[in-house]
Formats: sequence, structure tokens, C-alpha cells
Amino acid sequence: MKKSATAAAIVLAAIGAFAGNAMAQESPWLVRARAVHIDPANKSAPVGGVGASDLIHVSSKTIPEIDISYFFTPNIAAELILTYPQKHDVTLSGTKIGSFKHLPPTLSLQYHFMPEKQLSPYVGAGVNYTNISDVKLLNGAGRLEHDSWGFSLQAGVDYKLDKNWSLNFDIKKVQIRSDVLAGGAKISEVKIDPILIGVGVGYRF
Repeated sequence: MKKSATAAAIVLAAIGAFAGNAMAQESPWLVRARAVHIDPANKSAPVGGVGASDLIHVSSKTIPEIDISYFFTPNIAAELILTYPQKHDVTLSGTKIGSFKHLPPTLSLQYHFMPEKQLSPYVGAGVNYTNISDVKLLNGAGRLEHDSWGFSLQAGVDYKLDKNWSLNFDIKKVQIRSDVLAGGAKISEVKIDPILIGVGVGYRF
């Protein structure tokens, strides 16, 4: 009995060591490429406080995106999303008044509920910094006052195709805001606050 118990203990220890080594050898890095549709909330204040017909609207668009995730544990990861400066048209009362570009890197902390399963959902929360540039409003008379800092919320799911490749669906709500100035005076506050819906593929190194 003693020998059997000892042998069983050795086997269990070997299995545990093998599993531990396998987990240690799994790369913590995951890279995804997504197509993301940006749908602004367009809750800007009326220009001059006049009325709903005097709202500033920012155009929606679909963009490419790369995100890099690092897994601290099988369940907890940090994700950084990156793209290049995106151009949006701006309209007032249905008439185009200009455009601007924005670069919105977002860093999120995620919790992955079932990382060992083929279908693995996750949620996340983080911070967004949006660099606003190349502002062309009202033939040069208008401008956006500042870059934007805001919060972000996220939910998504990964579907594993094999040990490296996966499909991804992701949705985020991001806070992006800036004051609109004309002639040095504030005429509105643009609240882009978009929903970002993304689909793509991921590769775990």
C-alpha cells in the first residue's frame, strides 16, 4: 500500500509539474486585427443654446484597428488598442462645416471568464486618450479646444479556432469630448462618446 501511495504521489506530482510547465510555456501575448465601426452618440450641446436643429454631428465610419493584449493570469489581461489618425466630417443643421482627425488609443483591464474554453467571453474597463488634430471648422474660424481624456467600457468574446488563432467580437463605449470655439468663444461642446463595434482575428504567440 505504501509503495502504491508513493507511486501515485509521484505520478500526480509529475502531472502537476507538466501542467505547470505547459501553462508557463503559453505565451501571455495576444495580438488582434479588427475592423471597427465608430458610431458617435452625437449628444452635443446646441450651438448658442438655440435648439435641436443647431446640433453638431460627427460622422460615423469604419476603421482598421490593431490591439495588443498581455495576460497577467489566464483570467486577467491588459489590452491596448491602436490605429492611425482618423478623419471625421462635422455637420451643423445638416450642412458640412468642416472636419477633424483624432487618434484614440485606449488601455483596458479585462477579465476573461472561461479562458480554457473554446468560447471565452470577457469584460473590461479602462481609460481613453484622444489626440485631436488637423481641425478645419467654419473655414478656419472654429476650433476644438483640447484633446480628450475619458473612460471606456468593453465586452467581447473570443472563439478559439486552434491553440493560436481565434475569432473575436468586441463592443466598446468610449468617452470622447471637446469644447467647440468660434471667434475665441465657446459655442458648443461636442460629445462624440462613440460605440465601437469590432470583428476580427487574433493570434496567441
